[in-house]
Amino acid sequence: MDNNILTIQKFYTAFQQKDYATMNSCYTDDIPFHDPVFGILYGKETKAMWQMLCTNAKDFSLKFDNIQTDDNEYYTCEWVASYKFSKTNRRIVNQCKAFMRMKDGVILEHSDAFNYYRWCRQAFGLIGLLFGWSGFMHKKISTGAKKQLFKYMKQQGL
Repeated sequence: MDNNILTIQKFYTAFQQKDYATMNSCYTDDIPFHDPVFGILYGKETKAMWQMLCTNAKDFSLKFDNIQTDDNEYYTCEWVASYKFSKTNRRIVNQCKAFMRMKDGVILEHSDAFNYYRWCRQAFGLIGLLFGWSGFMHKKISTGAKKQLFKYMKQQGL
């Protein structure tokens, strides 16, 4: 089997188990990551994000499948995470698609895509329904997520 597919399976199996150390071992040291909530992160920030999310996850489950590639460099994987959002204690079921650039069984770049407006509606209820589409709310959530990440990194000495 393709070493890159094995690495992606290892990454998401570790994510299912909230094993951030194994997840992070699948990355290069300077890994760029992007998603709609955190925006762009690099290296230590990316790895600290997974540590923070895994450590703080409540009532968490994850399923993944449909790993595909056309050229043995760029891969996609579909995954669904279900969890309680810590700020509102609301249930999130987030359907995501990961885009990864791989080389020799190592993830060089990682980007997650999902419907941000759907996520906002689940996370914030009526407020998310009314304002989740707006750039203002998007910026506020992203700024807050990064602020929380940097506070976590400082507390953990990362």
